[in-house]
Amino acid sequence: MSSSARPLCRSRHDRMIAGVAGGIARRLRWNPVLVRAAFVVLALASFGLPMVLLYLILWLVMPEEGC
Repeated sequence: MSSSARPLCRSRHDRMIAGVAGGIARRLRWNPVLVRAAFVVLALASFGLPMVLLYLILWLVMPEEGC
């Protein structure tokens, strides 16, 4: 792993609920709004339950920023 790679952590500053989307966006260097929009689109396309479960699992598994 290179030294410039950012760890996958929940964001403390760029969060709407738990910082999962903000953390994913920071890791991938994407706009957090696009990550949130992708979550919403995928949730609507899959009738919500799989994406909600994925979000909850990531909330529990991902450490908070500063890890």
